[in-house]
Amino acid sequence: MYGILCATPEELEAIRERLRIDPPAEQHGPTRVWRGRHEGAELVLAQMGIGKVNAAAAATLLLSLFEVEALICSGVAGGLSAELPVGSVLLAERLAIHDFGVVAGRRFTATASGQIPIGAPALSELFPVRAEVAEAFAALEATLNGRLGHRIQRGGIVTADYFLNCAETRDELRRKFAAEAIDMESGALHQVAEAWGRPLYVIRTLSDQAGEDSHVTYYEMELMAAANSALCVSELLAILTAKETA
Repeated sequence: MYGILCATPEELEAIRERLRIDPPAEQHGPTRVWRGRHEGAELVLAQMGIGKVNAAAAATLLLSLFEVEALICSGVAGGLSAELPVGSVLLAERLAIHDFGVVAGRRFTATASGQIPIGAPALSELFPVRAEVAEAFAALEATLNGRLGHRIQRGGIVTADYFLNCAETRDELRRKFAAEAIDMESGALHQVAEAWGRPLYVIRTLSDQAGEDSHVTYYEMELMAAANSALCVSELLAILTAKETA
């Protein structure tokens, strides 16, 4: 069984429409969950809400109560690379939370999330995804390249509990972590998935360029971005189920 997570109502509706998931939702605390099937695969879809806390709670719910074997995250993200225009699809092959760490001498130093930050080495690179995730994403990129009308590629995502509306910070994050995008959930999902020993597939479409006008372009582009990510989820499920039956 696959657990699919999205944060916003727009991302949720794009997934429900693409996968044709119509039954009434179940309510589990703050998390709404739908059960369904697609491409022969049994799945549960959850609207996790925005931010790391909501993401971790929803992922834990799907892993514990529904016993899903893999997590898939679909949605939008802010772009960090000038080479990737709005609408580009990013398949996460590297992930990390970058707003966890220690403050000393008025300076913040990011460290690996979930560990005591005192004395810990500075976070300098993102963590690679599991080999099976990288393999599936390579197949997905090859399948959809030229079909979306937008660029699709693998890359890195940093996660923080803020909406980035600053070109200077965007460029700094790009230089520091060689990341292509920033979001508010994926790093937390990665931490939970690793703790449970489950694969995580993160698919994000760029809705903005994380600069001073990102709050404008986000609302203009979020529906298109959510739809692109939902299409990729459908194709990913086909790849994963075909591998299971091979």
